[in-house]
Amino acid sequence: MALLCAALLGGCATRSPAPAERDGPLPNPPADLARTPDAVPQLERIRIGGPNKPYEVLGERYEPLAGDVAYADRGLASWYGRKFHGRPTASGEVYNMYAMTAAHPTLPIPSYARVRNPANGREVIVRVNDRGPFHKGRIIDLSYTAALKLDVLRGVTPVEVRRITYAEIRAGNWQKPAGEPTPVFVPDTPPGAPQRETTATVADGGMNYWLQFGAFAKLDAAEGLRQRVAEADLSLLPLLTIVREAGLHRLRAGPFPNAEEARATAARLAEEGGVASTLVEKR
Repeated sequence: MALLCAALLGGCATRSPAPAERDGPLPNPPADLARTPDAVPQLERIRIGGPNKPYEVLGERYEPLAGDVAYADRGLASWYGRKFHGRPTASGEVYNMYAMTAAHPTLPIPSYARVRNPANGREVIVRVNDRGPFHKGRIIDLSYTAALKLDVLRGVTPVEVRRITYAEIRAGNWQKPAGEPTPVFVPDTPPGAPQRETTATVADGGMNYWLQFGAFAKLDAAEGLRQRVAEADLSLLPLLTIVREAGLHRLRAGPFPNAEEARATAARLAEEGGVASTLVEKR
């Protein structure tokens, strides 16, 4: 979907979308992809028109942001790989699934953005040079390597996205403070296969109130439910986490400031999204 409108944006209006085919990793990907450096933000002129003009996909109209503007959002991230590897992006550049790039429906092209996976705290910086995705709730399509570094290869995953502005680039504010280590995710399974477990710990201290949506023996089942809950209520994205506890993978949202707010959220989810949950109290 990331490249569905690439032909129109690039001026080739007669080209039809490619027939549906299964996406995924290429066989024998480069070694040590998890250590690929992030994109380095630079002052690049935002083109007028071209990939930054309004466009329509699947009956929806999109208006890219004009100029050097701030942007921050939370939503679901997907990734794209071999199906589009080597094909033109909306910017006219060739898509390289092993580079640190991304597609976004409305960010100016080119742009740089910081993407964070709140479930594990990992962050990457990508260069936006493409359009997409065009699914409800999804806000960014990551390259294969960016998805690998964030540990989101299993499927759509809640993320936080923030554009890096020209002022931040000039001031160098986008860089991590000196001496602060950058976490490196080293997969213990082949790229494209399920990666090591995403975990979180329960906060210490006073009483915390959580909503638990399910407990599973397999991590994939918890990940699938996390996607469903996120799609039911995007405002819960920063609260959703998978906790490894007593041998099970437990999907929870929280902590909430009090039991009343947790119960109100549970009632709303059940009524509006058909999502059931139970209140969990932890110290």
